[in-house]
Amino acid sequence: MAIHMLKDNIFVLETKNTHYVLGVDKYGYNRHIHWGKKCNINEYEAKDIWDENSNHTRLDMARQEYTVFGGTMYRESDLKVQFPDKCREIELEFVDAKAEENTLTFTLKDKFYPLEIALKYKVQDNDDIITRWAEIKNTGDDTIIIDRVFSAELTLPSQYPYTFKNTNGSWGGEYVETESTLEGGALVFDSKRGTSGHNQSPYFIAYQNADENQGDVYFGSLAYSGNFKVLCTRDLFYTTRVSLGLNDHDFKYELNANQTFTTPFVFCGYSSQGFGEMSRQMNRFAINHVLPKQFNDKVLPVLYNSWEATEFDVNTKDQTKLAKLAAAMGVELFVMDDGWFGARNHDRAGLGDWVVNKKKFPKGIDELIKNVNKLGMDFGLWFEPEMVNPDSDLFRAHPDWAYHYDTRTAHTLRHQLVLNMTREDVQEYIFDCMDKMLTEHNIKYIKWDMNRPLSETGAENLDCPQELWYRHTQAVYDIVDRLKEKHPDVAIESCSSGGGRTDYGALLHFDQVWTSDNTSAVDRMMMQKWFTYLRPTKVMRAWVTDVNWYNPPMSLDFRFHVAMQGSLGVGGNLTKYSLTDLAIARKMVSLYKEIRHIVQFGDLYRVLDPDRDEILFNLYVTEDKNEAVGFLSSLVTRFMQKEIPLRFMGLDDEKIYKLKIGKEKYEKSGAYLKNVGIPVTVRGMGYNQIIKIKAK
Repeated sequence: MAIHMLKDNIFVLETKNTHYVLGVDKYGYNRHIHWGKKCNINEYEAKDIWDENSNHTRLDMARQEYTVFGGTMYRESDLKVQFPDKCREIELEFVDAKAEENTLTFTLKDKFYPLEIALKYKVQDNDDIITRWAEIKNTGDDTIIIDRVFSAELTLPSQYPYTFKNTNGSWGGEYVETESTLEGGALVFDSKRGTSGHNQSPYFIAYQNADENQGDVYFGSLAYSGNFKVLCTRDLFYTTRVSLGLNDHDFKYELNANQTFTTPFVFCGYSSQGFGEMSRQMNRFAINHVLPKQFNDKVLPVLYNSWEATEFDVNTKDQTKLAKLAAAMGVELFVMDDGWFGARNHDRAGLGDWVVNKKKFPKGIDELIKNVNKLGMDFGLWFEPEMVNPDSDLFRAHPDWAYHYDTRTAHTLRHQLVLNMTREDVQEYIFDCMDKMLTEHNIKYIKWDMNRPLSETGAENLDCPQELWYRHTQAVYDIVDRLKEKHPDVAIESCSSGGGRTDYGALLHFDQVWTSDNTSAVDRMMMQKWFTYLRPTKVMRAWVTDVNWYNPPMSLDFRFHVAMQGSLGVGGNLTKYSLTDLAIARKMVSLYKEIRHIVQFGDLYRVLDPDRDEILFNLYVTEDKNEAVGFLSSLVTRFMQKEIPLRFMGLDDEKIYKLKIGKEKYEKSGAYLKNVGIPVTVRGMGYNQIIKIKAK
């Protein structure tokens, strides 16, 4: 949209529907002025801060864009450093502000030391998302130690308490909604595991009186896949702030002479139309501006993954048999999972030895790949590059390549250790192994897994070992980017025991993510809701499998209907499917191909919520509003049948739409479908249907 440079050092970021305003006050402090609905641009000003007294200081009360440690500022800071003379305080002054195309650079510097901070703000046409980050530069000759660095500080406008949404899940139970009202003090969402994790999410959603379709919502998501911290505070002056960035737990960074540290991005926005519009904003933004350009505008293929059918017992004959069944079903991508390499007959050996197992594939892996290609499918392969089994040729040759302390127990979670990704030789080994496989074989897809958190984080190669957490994550990004640059036709999926890396940092580099190891359709109904709150639907891999995770068994078409609300995959043992099951699967895959452009790229409207309404109805609408597809399903057993008026949100009021529900056909205006709806009878547990809608 636009960046306005006003008098008195006032700067306005104008998005499609909002203003974000910052500036400099008469004391020289950086000031946050406004974030939300547009106002008269000429009325913005950086008002004076209240007078000080013995307990309340100007810095305490100031609504700053970026808070630094030092002076009479006693709240949480975004940046804390140590200068060579042991001074730990920062005193900033404004340097200048420059607008270049769609980016504002707001520069501050320390009044005495060679430290410069550039606050960056980027806006895009036709959306309300602002990208924020900070660049911390050492302009001197001596090293400066960074003890804490956040990417952005966001001040929320209301003086009244906000309720914050996040998730509090676990492996196999990710994306469980939490709500906490912050009356005062601090609220923290974070990870200390080395990944963004299964537990809490690196984002915030703040609201007061909002629901799916109405009310003001503020939100922000950190683009980072390692240890993060989202720090929400409300002070005695009724100001609510949120800072997002690297977790300062066991963190330091040596900023050497003339070096710049660039923080991860924060994507933040405001919605005046509730959580639904928030999700749609982020979905469109992610597709247009975040996802890697090789595949961001292309539909993701229907894949089959053979893990559930064979586990480690892989060979050409059995994989080909599965491939034939998958191809007949309409699958486009066949992925062989764990077990193809080294001495990998179980999860206790072979990890790190990325050479094809000759006993399992005596003629090489190309025999299988050619079989798959002849069936009309691309071939994909599983890797877990960051890990090593102690029982492996790699570890026997290089035991020092794993994170370790000589004096501490090496914890082999899942029988594996974590490779020291901060070492260049380790990085080169991983890249070379994967590059060799991609160069020598017709592989079009990589599933990059990570099945345990970091521990024993010793890295003798680092002068500052607390940099390890950050450097590990950056090494993953770097290797993925190098592979994609050399092999641009290869798609790469981020899998981390399921939902361990589904953040926007991963989405800047990976093309899609594995949502969760829990593939139960019952659980996935709610997990997918919370995944798509701030993440794009397109990247959400959803499989139809045979595993029900202790929930009652659901019909095959029900499982398909749930999985078809993301990027469809199949992971069951096809050799045990009946002819009827194979026919159902073939029909469902064909239907998905007809509608996937709507699901993967459309706007999602959560019309009915099973937690609230006992029924799920998700409606996906194309940007031009000419097509839509609705997924209607029920899990409850409290009624034999339930009559509801099914309303279709997001359609064009003036257009006439054709649709079929059950045996009944309708032609109605978008206004009618939205406001009156169509009566539908939902019959008990497991009821489901897909409704296609098209404008005349």
